[in-house]
Amino acid sequence: MSLDWIVRIVQENGPMFLRGAWVTLYISIIGTLVGTLIGLVIGVIKTIPVPEKGAKRIILKIVNGILSAYIEFFRGTPMIVQAMVIYYGSAAAFSIDINKTFAGLLIVSINTGAYMAEIVRGGIISVDKGQFEAAQAIGMNHFQTMKNIVLPQVVRNILPATGNEFVINIKDTSVLNVIAVSELFFQTKSVAGNNFRYFESFFVACILYFIMTFTITRILRFIEKKIDGPENYIIAGNQMQVARVEDIARKAKEV
Repeated sequence: MSLDWIVRIVQENGPMFLRGAWVTLYISIIGTLVGTLIGLVIGVIKTIPVPEKGAKRIILKIVNGILSAYIEFFRGTPMIVQAMVIYYGSAAAFSIDINKTFAGLLIVSINTGAYMAEIVRGGIISVDKGQFEAAQAIGMNHFQTMKNIVLPQVVRNILPATGNEFVINIKDTSVLNVIAVSELFFQTKSVAGNNFRYFESFFVACILYFIMTFTITRILRFIEKKIDGPENYIIAGNQMQVARVEDIARKAKEV
């Protein structure tokens, strides 16, 4: 490895690397947000209590079957194959010319949605059943229970898994180069093809990927700590008492 070549590659191709990193982040952020929203919707639907009989039971069974098929298919197939099928398959089968970046967003979003659906379902199941029963006792339906009681807890509980999925998406966008999305890997491949310095070019890409994933990880950990709040809480009603005790202690020291 030549340090001089690394510096030269960065100087000559810096804008290409930055454009690729921006596209990678853009697709990862939008794909993770949309995928998480898909996962939340599916998680709520799949936890709706199924009645013992009636039309509602049949409808829920059909919907749950379709959602389960979606989850199993996109979790059970590689994203690179999904990209080929959705982009090239839609053009061949339906003569639909999809924008490459939009195709990348679609692929990452629906792939993430399949994983997030199971993460959300697990988060909902982990909530104590007594809270569901208490909500029903005061007349809440399933969606009101989810909105006001369960989902706020679930969002906090699944934040680490969502962050992990975000980091995975940053790295997995590299597979979108098969449909010519100009993300970081695609741009690096172009740079390496121009100067034939593959090791140095991809070393620069490694550094950029690391910077992105490391930064996102630290930001998410900061958000987790903020959501957790302080380690010690003071009950609102006891604040005056605490202040009075502290005042007495301070006066005692002065004496």
